[in-house]
Amino acid sequence: MVELAGIIILGILAQWFAWRLKIPAILPLILIGLLVGPIATLFTPDGSKLIEPVWNGDSGLFPGESLYYFVSLAIAIILFEGGLTLRRSEILNVGPVIVKLITVAVAITFIGSGIAAHFILGLSWQISLLFSALIIVTGPTVISPILRNIPLKKDVSTILKWEGILIDPIGALVAVLVYEFIIAGKGEAFTSTALIEFGKIVLFGFTFGFTFAHALSYAVKKKIIPHYLLNVFTLATVLGVFVLADQFAHESGLLAVVVMGIIMGHTNLPNLKELLYFKESLSVLLISILFILLAANINYADLLLVYNWETLILFVVVVFVVRPLGVFLSSMNSTLETNEKLFISWVGPRGIVAAGIASLFGLKLMNQNVPNAELITPLVFTIVLGTVLLNATTARPIARLFGVFLTDSQGILIVGSSSFSRLIAKYLKDNDRHVVIIDNNRSNIEMAQSMGIDAIHANIYSDDLIDNIELSDVGYIMALTGNTSVNKKAIENFAKSFGEHGTYRVISSEEMENPEKNPEEGLFSPTDDYIKLVNLSRRYPNIHEIELNSLEHYRGLIEMSKAESDIVPLFIKNEEGRLDIIHSNSTEIEIDEKSKLVYIGKEFKKEEDQDLTEEESLEN
Repeated sequence: MVELAGIIILGILAQWFAWRLKIPAILPLILIGLLVGPIATLFTPDGSKLIEPVWNGDSGLFPGESLYYFVSLAIAIILFEGGLTLRRSEILNVGPVIVKLITVAVAITFIGSGIAAHFILGLSWQISLLFSALIIVTGPTVISPILRNIPLKKDVSTILKWEGILIDPIGALVAVLVYEFIIAGKGEAFTSTALIEFGKIVLFGFTFGFTFAHALSYAVKKKIIPHYLLNVFTLATVLGVFVLADQFAHESGLLAVVVMGIIMGHTNLPNLKELLYFKESLSVLLISILFILLAANINYADLLLVYNWETLILFVVVVFVVRPLGVFLSSMNSTLETNEKLFISWVGPRGIVAAGIASLFGLKLMNQNVPNAELITPLVFTIVLGTVLLNATTARPIARLFGVFLTDSQGILIVGSSSFSRLIAKYLKDNDRHVVIIDNNRSNIEMAQSMGIDAIHANIYSDDLIDNIELSDVGYIMALTGNTSVNKKAIENFAKSFGEHGTYRVISSEEMENPEKNPEEGLFSPTDDYIKLVNLSRRYPNIHEIELNSLEHYRGLIEMSKAESDIVPLFIKNEEGRLDIIHSNSTEIEIDEKSKLVYIGKEFKKEEDQDLTEEESLEN
């Protein structure tokens, strides 16, 4: 009991430790597992492990095949969650480079690493290709903490983020298929028996996954399952499909749950986000337990098997030859510069799915006496630990060296997705500024997304936004909601993370009526509150520009806008296209040649503008 409680406590502490240090959680989890497992045998009086998952085959925390069963069920749940996150629309929308990274680069990694493992370590082709299939996966759980800690150029961070998200279930599927092929032939690949058995596994895996995904989706949509049972009922169904598929075709369960997750992720379930939150929380707990157990289960002798020059050479080939080859071939004829390709090549940490499935397959293959099966787990763990350590410790200086480190955050975070906010965001986006809108109203977010604007359904009282990679280049905050408390809270919460160049909000009705209460962060005009701006954007849904001749010309237009309630100045746009926000208590402003005043509302009448220009000329 003490050991089991200790694993859970250590696992959650490792997750917290990783969060605090902004490093992938798999790193402290595996290190703790190795410390209480094989490494502990070097300093305990009797040479035993502090935590022994299996001891002499019939004792320990998981005697007999209990560990094998626990790992199988845990991996089934993790793979189902991975399948849920895969979206065909996302693959189509992320761009050609990312599509090639999850197709061309995957093939290069699979073939290149397999050849390297076969000739460097002398492994059989079956084990070599299984190893190469397992290290395809990077995964969001290892990429995200690294990217959150480094402000990168948007294209680079987007490519790395989406590669990690999309390659997770794809890599898992490839690894499962390779494993099933090995099992089908009992270690003897390319025989008619192997092909027939492999066909059965694929047939039953896809059939069960497809059928139960649609059945469960139908039950959810028709509300046959009560809301309070939805999460646990889905969990029970996943485990049931995994076990049932295995009964019809041995080892087809993993394939079935991956397919089930992918199909359900495409059925537009009303409660999909809630289901994902539950699966994510469950996965965190399972991963915390799983990797301490799996690392602790490795024997010290197995570590020595991969503690050699051959393994180091294999690591170097995988990281410094295969990965860059895949990235450069995938990004041919793209807009990426060479320095950006080099950085993407450098960052490729292997993740949780790779280590978890490797341990499961290693256990299964060793039980069937497949040659070299005992090397799978320590080899993959070596690649995982090595790449995570390498990337977590060097990504920031390498980003600076290659010139992809973002030194000036010019992105803009807009809080609130009203008609006025969307109009402002569209103008900024059309003028080459990265803009992200956040709002708690889903329909408003969908309207912003339909206009091609980056928009996130989020609550400003949540801490999740601070960890969002999409906001790594944000340096301005514009709080544009109708609730002054929400606007102030948004600035208070996110000024440090996203407001290094400026934090602004619309003024309240009370502040508008009393100029003495005009806040320093007030936006646009001391006489324009949220209600006026929204009404104006509905009546005049366009943003205009007018060229400025001089500072006096600008001041004259501002006075005209004060007299005309249907005109609100927004920005000053200089000759290079830079936009400076006009705020409500602005007294100093620079006007260069060919600067423009950007405003919303009625257009300035040309004759009035001409009269103003002539008046300035007479004064001069």
